[in-house]
Amino acid sequence: MNAHKPVHRVAIVGTGTIGASWATHYLVRGFDVTATDPGPTAEAALRSYVEAAWDTAASIGLAPEASPDRLSFTADMRQAVADADFVQENAPERPELKVKLFADIDDATPPDAIIASSSSGITMSVIQAECRRPERTVIGHPFNPPHVVPLVEVVGGTKTAPETIRDVMSFYAAIGKKPIHLKKELPGHVANRIQAALYREVVYLVQEGVLDVADSDDAVSWGPGLRWGVMGPHLLWHLGGGEGGIQHFMDTLMPRMVASWQELGTPEFTPELQEKIVGGVLEEAHGDSVDELAARRDAMLSALLSVRAEHDPLDPRSAAAGRPEKEGS
Repeated sequence: MNAHKPVHRVAIVGTGTIGASWATHYLVRGFDVTATDPGPTAEAALRSYVEAAWDTAASIGLAPEASPDRLSFTADMRQAVADADFVQENAPERPELKVKLFADIDDATPPDAIIASSSSGITMSVIQAECRRPERTVIGHPFNPPHVVPLVEVVGGTKTAPETIRDVMSFYAAIGKKPIHLKKELPGHVANRIQAALYREVVYLVQEGVLDVADSDDAVSWGPGLRWGVMGPHLLWHLGGGEGGIQHFMDTLMPRMVASWQELGTPEFTPELQEKIVGGVLEEAHGDSVDELAARRDAMLSALLSVRAEHDPLDPRSAAAGRPEKEGS
């Protein structure tokens, strides 16, 4: 396959919530961004999103040459990707749509461009099935919202070239993301599966009447959630093992944890349980709108990322305050 060239122009295909957030991130990092979406009000909605999200995104990492004026829009997908160095696709999660769309993008882009999908559940082996150059296609699944949360899950399909994985990992890291490479494909990737496992137990506890909705949220966000914002579970258990570290934890505490797995519940998601959760969430929100809650979330996440950048030498922002001359793609 052709070598991938440095990235200067990014195409965003699909400008819903994820696509608009990705567009904001790339603009803040100093790229020229061309976006495309067939929706009749897509351009207006995208520009409104970028304007509203700009200050938060810029506080996390702003390239000297960054400007929202470097955003262009066209309803013609082929035109949008015609000169792209990197494509970030964000279309609806329908396999037949993704397969056709990727084949069309593959046909319209320069042969040395990389095509990444934000798909949260469909594997790249499925998506790349009809591409003529599947070796340059890859999953680049963000965690919402991409202009704030650094995590990106990178996983190739059966026809993805190893150098594509390498270059995508390098590119995302260079623009302030925290990419992780999934060595195997699986539905839902990794982060959403971890979320689902936790939420299953939370919903079970609500169903059993152990906690109400607000307390179950607090049980996560004011306890383990605070620690998980600093370190992952393996490293935290290393600390939990005291002077003996992870080995002591595994020898003395892990057997009890394994035994407790048998007690974890699987809720029966009835209409009554759904109604209980909906009512509890609305009560917990205290009348604040979704946009108001999202703004509060993003402000706190931005502050947390600033602390991480200050204290964690492995934080992506420590080496990526702005876009470098070459991103390794």
